[in-house]
Amino acid sequence: MTRVAVVTGGSAGLGRATVRELAARGWDVAVLARGRDGVDAAVAEVEAAGRRGLALVADVSDRDAVEAAADRVEQELGPIDLWVNGVMVGVFGRFLETAPEDFERALHVTYLGFVNGTRAALSRMVPRDHGQVIQVGSALGFRGIPLQAAYCGAKHAIVGFTESVVSELIEQGSHVQVSRVDMPALNTIQFQWVKSKLPHHPQPVAPIYQPEVGARAIAATAERPRRRTWVGESTVYTILGNRISGRFADWYAAKTLVSGQQNPEKDGLEMQDNLYEPVPGDHGAHGVFDESAHAWSPQTWWVEHRRLGNGLLGAVVGAAGAVGAAALAAGRRR
Repeated sequence: MTRVAVVTGGSAGLGRATVRELAARGWDVAVLARGRDGVDAAVAEVEAAGRRGLALVADVSDRDAVEAAADRVEQELGPIDLWVNGVMVGVFGRFLETAPEDFERALHVTYLGFVNGTRAALSRMVPRDHGQVIQVGSALGFRGIPLQAAYCGAKHAIVGFTESVVSELIEQGSHVQVSRVDMPALNTIQFQWVKSKLPHHPQPVAPIYQPEVGARAIAATAERPRRRTWVGESTVYTILGNRISGRFADWYAAKTLVSGQQNPEKDGLEMQDNLYEPVPGDHGAHGVFDESAHAWSPQTWWVEHRRLGNGLLGAVVGAAGAVGAAALAAGRRR
């Protein structure tokens, strides 16, 4: 059976890991991003896995370009079964120190890029009454943190936008699925590509996971759709902790997450700003934090194997996830 997927932001980072994972599971994959080098390299990996690939060079903030890319996919690969919205660009710095045009650019790509991708996908899927859109969300779509106001605002907007679209599809009786997969901090190249006003090299908020952890969760959701999936113990306790006590979360973020998003040991590494233009070259999936990134988590194992998670086994796996979350939290307090 032919299954056709589109992955936006598929040239690097989590998107690149997702392209690899889907191809390994038998999907044909169209890779959409701005950088020709990374897109071509990702498509070569799809073809090396024995699947058909299609390179699409486009900026997701350009609605017409996204629509044209979707047309090409359906002409060359066939009807789109899965559309993964995963593009982001970032600006790191305090809100009042961030240029308004930079802030707006980050919103146009990270939020409106999802809107444009969702429109392109649903306008083709809804008439066929078949298909799935996966929105790559974030724990920061529920808990804002300092220095990333544009990214947090965009991810919060994606939550509300997606809930609105889902409710409309339900009212229409549509069988098209829209899912959201919310990510923890990942070791991706993005932390060398953000436009930064920080005195030290930016880093993800610990604990950090490898992008393959997120990619496996996306692929599992594509094959067993569900509306909401949290990835990683840290995502679980970030979202639930904010629900329990938002004021404490405000205090904790203020006290720990300005220094916690900077790594002086990485100050010698080159930063290449991709806010307006892609960075040339093929940069793969991983960033520069391999030494501290987790390749696995018990909670994410359960996400991937949730059909097994019934009865006693479900209780055991759930307990393991809770223990893992407690261990990670304890590790952060040391």
